Amino acid sequence: MRRWNGWGDDTINFELNADALAFLAQRVGAGRPVADAPFDAACAQLAATRLPAHRLIVTDAPTRLRNALGQSLPDWLRLRYGVIGTAPDGVAFPESAAEVRELLAYAQHHDVALIPHGGGTSVAGHLTAPAGARPVLAVNMTRLRAMSSLDPQAQLATFGAGVFGPDLEAQLRAHGYTLGHFPQSFEYSTLGGWIVTRSSGQQSLRYGRIERLFAGGVVEAPAGTLALPTFPASAAGTDLREMVLGSEGRLGFLTEATVRVTPLPEYEAFHAVFFPDWARAEAAVRAVVQGGLTPSLSMLRLSNPLETATMLALAGHQKLIAALETWLRWRGCGEGKCMLMIGVSGRKAAARAALSDALALARPHGGVHIGRKMGDKWKQNRYRNVYLRNAAWAQGYAIDTVETAVDWPRVTAMMAALETAATEALALHGERVHAYTHLSHLYAQGASVYTTFVYRLAGNYEQDLARWRGLKRAVSEAIVANGGTISHQHGVGSDHAPYLAAEKGELGIGAMRALFRHFDPQAIMNPGTLLPAESAPS
Repeated sequence: MRRWNGWGDDTINFELNADALAFLAQRVGAGRPVADAPFDAACAQLAATRLPAHRLIVTDAPTRLRNALGQSLPDWLRLRYGVIGTAPDGVAFPESAAEVRELLAYAQHHDVALIPHGGGTSVAGHLTAPAGARPVLAVNMTRLRAMSSLDPQAQLATFGAGVFGPDLEAQLRAHGYTLGHFPQSFEYSTLGGWIVTRSSGQQSLRYGRIERLFAGGVVEAPAGTLALPTFPASAAGTDLREMVLGSEGRLGFLTEATVRVTPLPEYEAFHAVFFPDWARAEAAVRAVVQGGLTPSLSMLRLSNPLETATMLALAGHQKLIAALETWLRWRGCGEGKCMLMIGVSGRKAAARAALSDALALARPHGGVHIGRKMGDKWKQNRYRNVYLRNAAWAQGYAIDTVETAVDWPRVTAMMAALETAATEALALHGERVHAYTHLSHLYAQGASVYTTFVYRLAGNYEQDLARWRGLKRAVSEAIVANGGTISHQHGVGSDHAPYLAAEKGELGIGAMRALFRHFDPQAIMNPGTLLPAESAPS
């Protein structure tokens, strides 16, 4: 069963070993474990429903609580401490587009706010019920999950937008195809969620971000039904898909999505390369990504020195890691070394050629190739590492992340600014933070910058919320000051909304508001997400 107040399957645990705990204690201090609020006590906090009865809506407290929040740190604080606050008044589980339209009519008639809910993996505050007199209904879309068509000639597949990643891939794999979209949340996130938050998978270098994969679909909006036909390309005015991509539930419900699929790769491998320092590592990956290599290159993921040290410290197998570090020092990769993970996928000959070319470009920058063993381990744990959030919490530590993207001249400065901003923000609370960064997605013109923060819990809800708010404000302001996008892959939600205007400008924000008002005149769709809620027109 899914954890109600943490990440993932409640039968899966990733423990922090003694070496890892000693590493964290040295970096930020000994953790102070916090007792979790019981599920029944959290349910008891929910107010009575304000929704008029409807055949598709359930209003019991356990269902409402399980559909109330996502996976952001503020969500975790509310759930772990049992300070739930606002929650949906009910949950609906539509099984067809017709039932979605029925719920839209109900909401319009009774002035009910609607929150589209997929896998509940949002880390940006997409699922928070707005406070106020208006009742709130969470609409769980995960029963719309079947593959309704697969066109092998056009390589297009159509799914219900509520399909989870593993179910989508299983349905495609049975026919010899893959979508190739593998975010870290893959096991619990949905196709519709990927589209409306502009998600990016770990192997997007080969398969593309979700905007490249999204070919068309159907949106059920308060104002009507928007059908998006598929074309290989079109010059017919505005691309309406772009209005849906990144819309975060403000237009309506994406009920069906058609995506571009590719045949399953014949061969796939992940290799690790170490570099002596960050400057040479960054120069190497820039040379690789700008080198015009074959499409078989599927992933480049570069860890900075502190993330590299952290990964090695948390890996366990102390003797093996010590031997590896000794060997790397002989090859010139000692203190300050950086690890690059290279993924290749496709036809075996082409994939091996792409790897060979990438290694040849890395070698002049001091790259030391250590083979597949660490890459195989990374692939094995690619969806499990996030379970460390649970393990860290159990030991009294919070883990949060922030991500952005900038052009190459700003990458190193952005990395430093984010880590410095977090350090200074936690210092105001008398605490240290362990901040480390990797480039998770690389482009010819720049890269995403993904920073993780580990720090101690205070053991008090208000204090821990204040620490998070200070850190979030500091790193978000650093992103804006250093010319980054406020989100590369997680969407905006309510957590990032205050910083969106710096990126879009007054005219752009106005255009977005006008678009949402056109599709949703009563402003019932996910108010407060992406842009602050507006009062409904009189």
